[in-house]
Amino acid sequence: MRRPDANHDRTELEPTTLYVVATPLGNLSDLSQRAAEVLNAVTLVAAEDTRRTRILLKHIGAAPRVISFHAHSAPGRLSQIVNALADGQHIALLTDAGTPTVSDPGARLVAAAHAIGSEVVAVPGPSAVTAALSVSGIVADRYTFFGFTPRKGKQRRQRIKEIGESRYTGVLFEAANRLTGLLHDLIESCGGERQIAVARELTKVHEEVKSGTLSDLAVYYEEHVPKGEVTIVVSGRTPLPPSPDQFEFRRRAQELLESGMSRKDVATQLAEELAMPRNEAKRMVTEL
Repeated sequence: MRRPDANHDRTELEPTTLYVVATPLGNLSDLSQRAAEVLNAVTLVAAEDTRRTRILLKHIGAAPRVISFHAHSAPGRLSQIVNALADGQHIALLTDAGTPTVSDPGARLVAAAHAIGSEVVAVPGPSAVTAALSVSGIVADRYTFFGFTPRKGKQRRQRIKEIGESRYTGVLFEAANRLTGLLHDLIESCGGERQIAVARELTKVHEEVKSGTLSDLAVYYEEHVPKGEVTIVVSGRTPLPPSPDQFEFRRRAQELLESGMSRKDVATQLAEELAMPRNEAKRMVTEL
């Protein structure tokens, strides 16, 4: 990438470097000036989607050689790119949209670049994960990125279970035609009242962000068939209060009852003392 000189604004390319370049999710205006400079300077671009990449390069007047690099590329393609790095070429890695290595095969190339001693430089920018979190209205001080959910079988059930049990906000990718099926599976794991947000076609003409409960949005998307690219944000599970020690509860409850307090008042006081739901305390007092 081009790095500023200590005393001047001019910049120079670093030698034998792989630039991991974030590109727009949809709106080409979101490409950073720095990313445009890098793409105009590199000699080779390894792109997950060459068609979309060429549209972007044409937009900024850049003309590096473009080759494909995606999940189904032959093993020889990785070697080809690594050899080009070893020969001293400046190379940019691009995903089809957003930040490379997030739910795409770019991490293999980055690891290979490190292995041969090349410098790897991030050119940060758009990301569907952070974009969706920013408009979800769901707390994201801690979150887990789950990527695309497996389509079926044991792996899918396990992933859905993990999402339901996680205490942290979850972020998922899903194809629009499978969205309603995923929402219904999440209801089984999370409960219909769990808060979620569905961000569709972020930064594009038909951008839509819907937030509400899982049940509400499952109904909405059954009636409004979604299209385009979808990112889902699911709130974390609310931790259950710790169960009170049964022996201590009974001992204290009996003590209060013997002092003349009513069962209702005993339940209220124990709920406060033991930080437990009042209904649970009332049930346990009634069973004494």
